[in-house]
Amino acid sequence: MRNVGVVGLGNMGSGLAKNLIKNGFETIGLDLSDNRMKAFIEMGGKPAKTIKEVGVHSDAVFVMVMNGDQAKSIILGENGLVSHLKKGSVVILTATIKPSEAQEIAVAMKDSEIHLIDSPVSGGFSGAQNGTLTLMAAGEDKLLNKFMPVMEAVSKNVHRVGSMVGQGQTVKACLQTLIGSIIAATSEASVLAAKAGLEGKILYNVFSTSGASSEVANTALKNIINRKFTETGSHISTIHKDLTISLNLANELDVPMSMSSTAMQLFQAGIKKYPEGDNWIITKVIEEIKSE
Repeated sequence: MRNVGVVGLGNMGSGLAKNLIKNGFETIGLDLSDNRMKAFIEMGGKPAKTIKEVGVHSDAVFVMVMNGDQAKSIILGENGLVSHLKKGSVVILTATIKPSEAQEIAVAMKDSEIHLIDSPVSGGFSGAQNGTLTLMAAGEDKLLNKFMPVMEAVSKNVHRVGSMVGQGQTVKACLQTLIGSIIAATSEASVLAAKAGLEGKILYNVFSTSGASSEVANTALKNIINRKFTETGSHISTIHKDLTISLNLANELDVPMSMSSTAMQLFQAGIKKYPEGDNWIITKVIEEIKSE
C-alpha cells in the first residue's frame, strides 16, 4: 500500500500531501484551485484531473474538504470515489462534518466493499504542514491496523475513539466547543487588560506560565498582541462552521451549551464584520463595543 490520494489541497490537505510524499507514499491529488495544484506538483505530487483518476490510482484516499455536501459528492457522487476505488481500499474522512453526515456516507458505502475511516483532525495549519496533527479515528481495529501507517505519516497522535463511523466527528465536535471557548475567553481577557493599561507581553508571560496556559490560548494571545488577524492559517470560517456542527449536535441531544453558544455569538459577529479575518479577529469585535 504505497499509493495514496488527497482530495482537497488547501491549508490542511496540502499538509497531508506534503507529509505523505515525505514518507515515501506516491501521492495523487486533486483540487479545484490551479494555484494549489501547481504547489502540489512542485512538492512532488502527481496531479489528477478527476475524482476517477484519484480513485483508480489509490489504495487510500484522504478527503479534506469543507463540508458534508462536498464530502458526499466526492465519495458517493455519480463519478465519486466509491465508483472507482478497488475493493478493500479505504476512504479516510479527515474533513470535519456532522456526525450524522458521516453516518449517512457509511450507510451508502455499506455494500461497496470499500472501507471508511472517520478521522477528523486537530492541529491547524502548522500541524498539517509539520505532520504533527492529532487524528480522532473511528473504525474497526482490523481496519485501523491495516491503514495505520498512512495515518501516522501525517500525524503525531492517532487516537482510536470508537469503532463506529460518526464517533470521530462527535469527538471533534466536543473538542471544538472547548477550543472556541478558549479563544473567545482569551480575546476578552486581552481586551480587558489593554483597556486597563497593561502591556500584552505582561499578560502573555503570566498566562503562558500559569495553570491557564495552553497551546490554543498562547497562540491566540500571541496573534492578538502582534495584531495578526489575517493569514495565520486559522480562518474564522472554519471555527464558525465547526461550532455550528457542535451546537447542532447539542440541540439534537438536549445538552445546554452556554460557553460555546456565547463564543459562537462572537464568531458570528466576527465573520459578519470581518469575513477575511482569522479566529483572533473577534478581539477587534470586542474592542469596538462601546458602552452607552
